Amino acid sequence: MRLRPKDGSGATWQMPEMIGWLIERVYADDFVAGMQRDFVCLSLEPLTITPIARPEPDLPSNRLNDAKADARRRVWAGTVPLSADGYTGSLCRLDPDGRVTCHDRGYKLTNEPALNPDGHYLYHNDSARGLVYRFELDGDRALRNRRVFLRFGPGDGMPDGMTIDSGGALWIALWGPARVSRCTAHGHHDRSVTLPTSQLSSCAFGGAASDRMFLTSAAEGADGEVMAGALIEVDPQVTGVAPNLSAG
Repeated sequence: MRLRPKDGSGATWQMPEMIGWLIERVYADDFVAGMQRDFVCLSLEPLTITPIARPEPDLPSNRLNDAKADARRRVWAGTVPLSADGYTGSLCRLDPDGRVTCHDRGYKLTNEPALNPDGHYLYHNDSARGLVYRFELDGDRALRNRRVFLRFGPGDGMPDGMTIDSGGALWIALWGPARVSRCTAHGHHDRSVTLPTSQLSSCAFGGAASDRMFLTSAAEGADGEVMAGALIEVDPQVTGVAPNLSAG
């Protein structure tokens, strides 16, 4: 779906299979997208899907979930088992030349990577374990020194999609407790915004000044919640940073 918040107008396209994400391309008026198993080039008008690469040809039961591009226009994407059973998910990277490499394994449920404004750190969720990892990006922007940055207990909700604001703080959509939380670059909880539905799945900055936050939610497990599955707009009281584009 495409939505113009200014006037509420939008459009929808029916995809042939599950789709996880879209990232704008820097050299063309289209997107790199994560379909169920493939990285593809996707144009909307008219709808055209061109395969780029399959990250895990040996794991047909895995699918692509969330992704972000880094400052070098490379796409970092997580995979998850379709059955949500087992720990076969991984963190992969799609380079501009179409090459795919795997950089971390052993996930049951990966969720949205995020990169801090100076590009020195990449955050990635191990949602089933309630963990947010932080990796260092070295001079060649390869990952190293994974460490647990945040840990969520059973009553805290599950960390889902994430984004970074202009101050370098990490915003995390929480699945379960009906809130999005902000954590500083030092790993300290700063504040939370309570939302009218519990199963929040991702968050992103938008608006002309990047001063609005948009959150997706799910209806799964949210019986009786009027706003379940809605796209929600809030005032986060901070600004975001422009997303990196893909050169793929």
